[in-house]
Amino acid sequence: MEQRLSPIKLDSYQPLREVVCESLREAIRKGILKPGERIMEIKLAEELGVSRTPVREAIRKLELEGYVVMMPRRGTYVADMSIRDINEIFEIRTALESLSNSLAAEHITEDELEHLQRLLVIIGGYIKEFEEGKDREGAMEKIVETDIEFHDLLYHAARNNRLVGIISNLRDQLTRFRTLSMSYPGRLEATLEEHREIVEAIANGDGRGASKAAEHHMENSEKTLLKAMDIATSRKEKAAKKKKARPPQKDA
Repeated sequence: MEQRLSPIKLDSYQPLREVVCESLREAIRKGILKPGERIMEIKLAEELGVSRTPVREAIRKLELEGYVVMMPRRGTYVADMSIRDINEIFEIRTALESLSNSLAAEHITEDELEHLQRLLVIIGGYIKEFEEGKDREGAMEKIVETDIEFHDLLYHAARNNRLVGIISNLRDQLTRFRTLSMSYPGRLEATLEEHREIVEAIANGDGRGASKAAEHHMENSEKTLLKAMDIATSRKEKAAKKKKARPPQKDA
């Protein structure tokens, strides 16, 4: 049996069900557990080195968060994302990002603002590495990680813990598509410029401007993701047709 998940370390201060939940959540985000894949409690428990109880509890929580779906008499599956799902997530997230940025313009500290500005410089450097093509995969991974750090800092600056929790959950549901979206031609540079607009508005204490900048960023993010998904789907369909049309090889 293929071992895809790392065994749980039992030295965490968190309840075991929370540790298991985070492990499974991360596996879904990274595509280790793929959309549409059936979730088998026994197999996951064996790979993680735990009993079935915390796995079962974790799966129930992941269902509430939208990561998995339970189908009567069929089992539990990693949730797939339809275009409608993506539209709904972005619709909600746009409103909340707008509110978050507006609040950040009111409450952000000088240290947090300086940190945001440093992250812009760091992301710019990673984009340059990506464009130079030395280690595109490594550079993209750094870009994604730093982009997450950038948004986490913005959320924290809003000083509203419940808002942070809701936005983070919505964002996490789309994390599996982050690399696909950012790989779309021109998206990296556009994202950096949109981030600069957000930081500039917040630095000026312009809540309305920060709110509008967030809406603009979310709108472009959604459009780019849908375009990238459309291209990826077309490529898969062409590859499948090509494979189907290939004549069978004759035995020697």
